Amino acid sequence: MAWLPTLRAKGAGPLQRQHLRRLPVAHRPARLHLILLDVSGSMRRGGRLALAKGHAMLLIDEAVRAGDDVGVLSLGGHGVDVLVPPRRAGRAASARLAALGGGGGTPLAAALAQAEHLLRRASSGNVEVECWLWLLTDGRSLEQPQAPAAASRIVIVDFDEPARAIGRCASWAARWGAEHRLALQP
Repeated sequence: MAWLPTLRAKGAGPLQRQHLRRLPVAHRPARLHLILLDVSGSMRRGGRLALAKGHAMLLIDEAVRAGDDVGVLSLGGHGVDVLVPPRRAGRAASARLAALGGGGGTPLAAALAQAEHLLRRASSGNVEVECWLWLLTDGRSLEQPQAPAAASRIVIVDFDEPARAIGRCASWAARWGAEHRLALQP
């Protein structure tokens, strides 16, 4: 509600419906948050997987409040699984994460290829969609894939061990033009 213009329109008389003035609503394109969650064996050490799952749940809750779409992919020794296909965010997506275990390697290239496919499909319709890619990982992969071109914004949340950090997440972020966030502090 735009109160100052409303009060000006009202003047000295009683407030009536025709006096009400509303603030213009800023147009924001639809947004898809695609979360790639590393569930490899290295993420199981030191509680990193639990912390990453909690971070993913927080991202989902924020998307629910904003009315955004969310998709979740897990990547680990089992390969790449679509836990939650891209759709309107719901709190049930967090329940799928809670029971998720981990182990094995990190199929990063396969996960990013799957993400590229899902992001392209989401942005191929008539509606403008802003596609955000969230990569939650410790960077313990020797693969050096390219960033998905269909992502409007990429955020790499780094769950590497601060005391023995290898720096791959920061390197990928610099190469991809992505944002790099540290999840663990020393």
